[in-house]
Amino acid sequence: MNLTPPTLLTYHKGSLLHGNITVNLLWYGNFSPAQKTVILDFLKSLNTRLPPPPSAASWWQTTTRYKGGLRTIHVGKQIVDKKCSLGKSLKESHLISLASKSKGFNVISVVLTAADVAVAGFCMNRCGTHGSTRVNKGHNFAYAWVGNSATQCPGQCAWPFAQPMYGPKLPSLVAPNGDIGVDGMVINLATVLAGTVTNPFDGGYFQGPATAPLEAVTACTGIFGSGAFPGYPGTVLTDKKTKASYNAQGVKQRKYLLPAMWDPKTSKCKTLV
Repeated sequence: MNLTPPTLLTYHKGSLLHGNITVNLLWYGNFSPAQKTVILDFLKSLNTRLPPPPSAASWWQTTTRYKGGLRTIHVGKQIVDKKCSLGKSLKESHLISLASKSKGFNVISVVLTAADVAVAGFCMNRCGTHGSTRVNKGHNFAYAWVGNSATQCPGQCAWPFAQPMYGPKLPSLVAPNGDIGVDGMVINLATVLAGTVTNPFDGGYFQGPATAPLEAVTACTGIFGSGAFPGYPGTVLTDKKTKASYNAQGVKQRKYLLPAMWDPKTSKCKTLV
């Protein structure tokens, strides 16, 4: 008998992001061209008609079931801060300062931090985050941050590609792009993007307190395929050649592992496979 209460995200009548949404990126620290391409290809994959499902685009389609309908992601400007202008130990205020370099209307300003950059709360209670803030009495702008956890806490922020710190030690899955840190970043970027468009300014879709909300993907944490339970990601697809685990195809024959998203039409966590 299943006693877990149903997940129900309530819409709090605030504004959402929809229509054409620009994602601006700030690369903080050292990312190789290959690492950047994995992430850029993921973002480009969210809007393509091809490949057929299960795909990153069919995963993103679930956001159209939220109020506001169609949400199309475009990659906007990219800023490279290879030398880490604010140092290698960042607080939330630093993230906001970096994100504010590329803010705008219907824009998500995303800061991506390299593996050797520490961020407050990283690995303790978060792998990425999103929020909103006003700069100089201007409009609210939405920002997000995701860090590369490869050296700091892959078991927490790149699971299921690394052994978890606690709980059952099932074999790790093989990362589909051959980079545990960056494949983990894709999972967390997917999580914060879905949360940002459906709850950008704290008045959107969430369950629980606004200060610690469960959102579109965080309400479905740890679920990647059917039959998932805590510590087990569920049944996903395996690439015959590389043995990599994935559940979504992308542009340029990319493969990604993307988390379940809450579907407002069924009130259930929806997986691709």
